[in-house]
This record gives sequence, structure tokens and C-alpha cells, in this order.
Amino acid sequence: MASVPGEGKPVNVHEAKTHFSKLLERVAKGEEVVIAKAGKPVARLVPIAEPPQPRKLGGIEGLIEIPDDFDAPLPELEAIYEDDEQDPA
Repeated sequence: MASVPGEGKPVNVHEAKTHFSKLLERVAKGEEVVIAKAGKPVARLVPIAEPPQPRKLGGIEGLIEIPDDFDAPLPELEAIYEDDEQDPA
């Protein structure tokens, strides 16, 4: 049997049906295979991307310190809001 057709170029539907398992081997190795019908590309076989690994929370524990008052109002902003409340426009 000849080598798998379409290496580096679109593969027509008949060749794709005939050599489907060979095309899947190429895709499994990371190659993308374009399938054409009457010379016009209509589909692409691509490897399935691995699902992302779940993110591990708490990766910076011990590296930073968050003060107890980190969410306390800023005095500068309090002054602005107090001025707005006292000065009706």
C-alpha cells in the first residue's frame, strides 16, 4: 500500500474514508489534516486538547500578609463622601 495521501495538503473524501485510521494516527501525533470535497476544504481533523488541570488554591500562602483592616474605608475617600453629603448641590 502507498503512503498515506495528503501529507501536508488537503485529503479528498474518498482518500479520507480509505485511510481514516492512518489519518487518525497522524492527528494523534499532533498534525492537523484538512479534508476536501471536490478540491474545496470543508473540514479539519485536529487533536483534542487536554483538559486544563484544576487550579490549586492557596499557592501564595506564607508569601504575603494581608492586614486586618485591608477592607477599611480610606480616609481620603471618606472625606470626599462626607463633603458631598454636607454640600447639597
